[in-house]
Amino acid sequence: MPKLNLLATLGRRPATLALLGVAALGLSACGGKERPRADLAASQVTTIGVNSYLWRASLDSLSFMPLLQADSAGGVIITDWYANPGNANERMKVTVSILDRDLRADALRVAASRQVAQGGTWVDAPVQAATVQKLEEIILTRARDLRRGAFQG
Repeated sequence: MPKLNLLATLGRRPATLALLGVAALGLSACGGKERPRADLAASQVTTIGVNSYLWRASLDSLSFMPLLQADSAGGVIITDWYANPGNANERMKVTVSILDRDLRADALRVAASRQVAQGGTWVDAPVQAATVQKLEEIILTRARDLRRGAFQG
């Protein structure tokens, strides 16, 4: 089996290089006699990595779809394919990204994929921009309602 040039391979994969750099920094602290002290501020963090109202509103709004992945630290929700029982020849898949800890419209990004059945196979089809926009509005409205409810109750 031919040897791969590790630096050339890593040069093409910046994320891998960054991960190795972080691992090397973490291991460099292992050699000293003193144990690193815990960061008090980091130990007091009890929230998820993104805006909790947007997170909960996204999960609530997509609750009818099967979830494939939900990462609260990274703020990503990916659904599996969902076919509306009223239209079994069409299915949708949604990805929601929460980009900030603040409750703002630009802290939310929704992407959708759509497929239609043709000849027994699923074929990619365009998603209307209004569909994605409507889903964003639903999530934002729900998040604002959750926030209002938290301050009133």
